[in-house]
Amino acid sequence: MNTFHLEVVAPDCTPFCGEAERLLVKTTEGYIEILSNHTDYLATIGTGRAKITVNGKARTASVSGCFLSVKKNNVKLVVNTFEFADEIDLNRAIRAKEKAEEMLREGLDKEHKAKAEAKLMRAVTRISVAKRK
Repeated sequence: MNTFHLEVVAPDCTPFCGEAERLLVKTTEGYIEILSNHTDYLATIGTGRAKITVNGKARTASVSGCFLSVKKNNVKLVVNTFEFADEIDLNRAIRAKEKAEEMLREGLDKEHKAKAEAKLMRAVTRISVAKRK
């Protein structure tokens, strides 16, 4: 199968860099799948699942992001967080979900409520990804 160069970049690491056959990722407009020779593309990344296929084997990750750039068969996924399913600490994710839910029950101001909602969405995604390893 044809491949493209994929680099996933997070603030503290580069969780993936190499040749990939497919990338499925959630943008703010919905999911998009990138294959070899995809048209040039730029999108904002949302919080959700990503699936990277290498040598016919797919790995799923939890992602909250910044942007996706596709240019001449080079794909860059710049993210705030990226965790492959087998790297997620499920108990920690469950505790984060509970804490975010507790924060939302406290009647926060608009700014803090938005942060708590983002934390809740990230925790729910991490739990979902971890359970579907």
